Amino acid sequence: MLQKVGDVMEIINNIDRLLGDDLKNVIEKDSKVSIAASYFSIYAYEALREELDQIKELKFIFNSPTFIKDKIEKEKREFYIPKRNREKSIYGTEFEIKLKNELMQKSIARECSDWIRKKAIFKSNKTHGHLPSFINIENGKQQTTYMPIQGLSTIDLGYERGDYIANFINKFDDYNSTRTYIELFQQVWADDEKMENITAEVIEYISTVYKENSPEFIYFVILYNIFNEFLEDINDDLLPNEATGFKETEIWNRLYSFQKDAVIGIINKLQKYHGCILADSVGLGKTFTALGVIKYYELRNKNVLVLCPKKISENWLTYRENYTNNILYKDRFNYDVLYHTDLSRYFGYTNGIDLERLNWSNYDLLIIDESHNFRNNEPVKDRETRYQRLMREVIRTGVKTDVLMLSATPVNNKFNDLRNQLALAYEGNPSNINKKLNTERGINDIFRRAQYSFNKWSRLPNNRRTTEALLNMLDYDFFELLDSLTIARSRKHIQNYYDIEEMGNFPKRLRPISHFCNLTERSDVIGYDLIYKGLSKLNLSLYAPFDYILPSRMGFYEDRYDTVVMGGLGSLKQSDRERSLQILMRINLLKRLESSVEAFKITLAKILEKIETTIEEIDKFDNHVSNQFTFYQEVKNLNLDEDDWLDEEFSIGERIKINLSDMDRISWKEELSYDRDTIRYLLKEMEKVAPEHDYKLHTLKNIIKEKIDNPINEGNKKIIIFTAFSDTANYLYEEISQQVLKEFGIHTAKVVGSDANKTTLNIRNDFHTILTCFSPISKEKDLIMPHIKGEVDILIATDCISEGQNLQDCDYLINYDIHWNPVRITQRFGRIDRIGSKNDIIQLVNFWPNMTLDEYINLRERVEDKMEIVNITATGDDNILSNKSSDLEYRKEQLSRLQNEVLDLEDINTGVSITDLGLNDFRMDLVNYIEKNGDLGNVPNGMHTVINRDEEKGVYPGVVFVLKNVNGDIDVNKQNALYPFYLVYVDYDGEVVVTHLKVKRILDVLGIVCKGKNKPIKEAYKPFNKETKDGKRMGRYSGLLEDAIKSIINVNEESDIDSLFTAGGTTALLESIEGLDDFELISFVVIR
Repeated sequence: MLQKVGDVMEIINNIDRLLGDDLKNVIEKDSKVSIAASYFSIYAYEALREELDQIKELKFIFNSPTFIKDKIEKEKREFYIPKRNREKSIYGTEFEIKLKNELMQKSIARECSDWIRKKAIFKSNKTHGHLPSFINIENGKQQTTYMPIQGLSTIDLGYERGDYIANFINKFDDYNSTRTYIELFQQVWADDEKMENITAEVIEYISTVYKENSPEFIYFVILYNIFNEFLEDINDDLLPNEATGFKETEIWNRLYSFQKDAVIGIINKLQKYHGCILADSVGLGKTFTALGVIKYYELRNKNVLVLCPKKISENWLTYRENYTNNILYKDRFNYDVLYHTDLSRYFGYTNGIDLERLNWSNYDLLIIDESHNFRNNEPVKDRETRYQRLMREVIRTGVKTDVLMLSATPVNNKFNDLRNQLALAYEGNPSNINKKLNTERGINDIFRRAQYSFNKWSRLPNNRRTTEALLNMLDYDFFELLDSLTIARSRKHIQNYYDIEEMGNFPKRLRPISHFCNLTERSDVIGYDLIYKGLSKLNLSLYAPFDYILPSRMGFYEDRYDTVVMGGLGSLKQSDRERSLQILMRINLLKRLESSVEAFKITLAKILEKIETTIEEIDKFDNHVSNQFTFYQEVKNLNLDEDDWLDEEFSIGERIKINLSDMDRISWKEELSYDRDTIRYLLKEMEKVAPEHDYKLHTLKNIIKEKIDNPINEGNKKIIIFTAFSDTANYLYEEISQQVLKEFGIHTAKVVGSDANKTTLNIRNDFHTILTCFSPISKEKDLIMPHIKGEVDILIATDCISEGQNLQDCDYLINYDIHWNPVRITQRFGRIDRIGSKNDIIQLVNFWPNMTLDEYINLRERVEDKMEIVNITATGDDNILSNKSSDLEYRKEQLSRLQNEVLDLEDINTGVSITDLGLNDFRMDLVNYIEKNGDLGNVPNGMHTVINRDEEKGVYPGVVFVLKNVNGDIDVNKQNALYPFYLVYVDYDGEVVVTHLKVKRILDVLGIVCKGKNKPIKEAYKPFNKETKDGKRMGRYSGLLEDAIKSIINVNEESDIDSLFTAGGTTALLESIEGLDDFELISFVVIR
């Protein structure tokens, strides 16, 4: 449409008459063009290239400060943001996405910068004074002016749609009007006080697009875009204040890079959320990482409490004392150390602290080591639990307490495990944390939905019940929650993401060696099968007197000993607890049999003695000679992964008191007598298996001889022998220590977590001295115990050292018994399978009963009596001992894997792993990069780098596209943890290698191939430039971009359909992603 007003002015509406077309008609050879506008886009140059190439000159004024460096730090933020947007618009405005996604930016930028060098001069208004926007074209005496315009982009030219309600432009060609604007432009152009020549800056800025970029630079540009809000949110209160000097401490200088990143990330989370779980995998040094956090708090004069299991307290105690064996003595740590069990005590002393006078509420930082021990929060009748006291006295009372929890296994088999631990960070009040989380739902609802997904997952067939399948079923809020409150890295992540040269490699794991041993070679001793049959027939009525209470008296004892749970909605019956204890004792007998004949005999003897004593009590009562009560111990809150309770005379809870006159004594005595006779028979058989007839012991001695004669690493004779039971450890020490000393001249030690430690070396028998002499390099013996001569080469230990110890001098670990929890096997091996090991290879050896896996599993099930055991902790969830036939194949698969490979914790599918789901390392990477190299906010979008494949590390040919969704109306509650950013990895056929839902995996890939490569890779980018004619032929790659966007749409549609059938509503039928124009390309990485 063209309107004439007195033959002076025309109005161009950019609908049926476009400004771009009009300019093409007006611009001639040798035209002089002058423009004052807010922004300039290379795509406008591309649209008018034929015309602009023939002009004499172009003078362009940015009418607000652009590329002005001097004042940038002084500018108010509201000016700074628009300024940055004006600069980035050179590569295309937010409405030129379609053009940018054609990936022609590189070739257009190169041609545009060449043109600017020849034809154009750019200046910027240095002031905030207003300058109108207009275009002047001078063709000799013929002059034309267009105004008003916003900028020079394809939107302003009318070739692309923008967000203008109306885009009308006035065109003047009469002398008086045009002369006014031309003289205004010339006057302003010549005013050096108001104008600054920025042509060089514009050329330099544009040239960054077509210059080859290093992979590392593009990697950090990607991180900057994704985590920019994180950088904006953090301040001196949320990141460690380096003025404290914590980066000059001994502990900081001993940390590896990945540990330093964790320290910074933990402090950030503690300051923001007051809680964090550090769940790095076994062997990654969580203790040292925590010490780095502690030192930061101590330097700020904060009180710190370490709460740990007694069995792993030695390290914590050593690092705070002024001892010669404290390698961190320079830091003068001053934290308190108490034990988990101290929460059940009100009197006495622990590590010099008077518990009666202790002010629990005055700690600024609480470190809970092995925090999974606090995963249960259920009431117990007439008693405050440790969890409840911790919450009441330490967390909720007194000063605000930040809580750092350490555990390689924070989740066992239900997400409530994690929720209960995290609740310590927000004082058990969800409203304290909900307002801080960037989630749609509250924390309780997030965990409820997660548990629903887990329950659904646990019912899947064995071949589909994978960690990957579970992660696919969880939603965005859950991952956001984990990212906010946890740091959990696997050894694979550390190996791939960090510089291994700094730390040293993990040793290579050899395939496990399995030994299948009979009890004995004697033919007159019964075998496993008959022993199992005997165990399965035991009544173990000793542990279930409630079954024999007369019906008329049952109500009295139920009122006394049953526990109300779930806010009064249910009760945990004492009779159910007793049935659980019966099963547990039967399992205990089986475990001890699998451990050693000696441990089995000791346990049988203990139970026999208790049965005989109980029968004697009944007889005395019936003969009116004794007291009328029977006492026994109740089972409460057992940690079934710990076997210590089984070694302490079965003192496992509160005493239960029952009047014998209220019992059916005849029936009870009959059942007790049956068990007595069965146990006597089993004991008689086992007494035949003396050490010289113990085939398993004989096999162990041969293994030791072979290892000493033929070390797997030159000169390394060290061996760790693990057993679940101190009785077995005592037995092995007595049978092995003197023999190997006499035959090989090497020393043996036994560590069982009590005063019963022993060694043949003439040293103190304390925990730390023995372990230092066993692993002198990793424990730095030459620094802390230089006066001690000699070493320990064979270490026999219980699980008191299966966590928290660095014993990597050793290269050979024997499991004399297979722990029923595969996590414990991995934790044991983690003592020697550690980063920085001096050993090239390490060996795991496992002892098994001599039978097939099918027989083994079936026998286990028989002993467990094919019954579902009620949950001991009364959580209302499925119990971990539930022995359903549908799980047999699952258990068989786990045991089979143990025989063939060393499993990482995250590879054990029996539970829930939260490893490698957080993004903390990437944020810390970005913070460190920005500190060293400055801000990346001005870097244009659309840039790329080219790298080579590395298929050994899972990096295959293709392209990783980093996109930003610009459709603000789209439903944001998808499973994409980085919304509105999307990362998609496609191969050259357009097939998705990694979907946008797996953001951590794609970021890992980028980190693997980009970090450390701070120069462009010539052998990668040269073939790419040849293929694309230096960016002029990008059709193939723009097609792949389209495939990537289609994959986002398809995955979201699938998620919507799935959500129709899940709890908590649906995301379907809401706003959807439309297509190419809804995504802005941030960067892309070409993998050749």
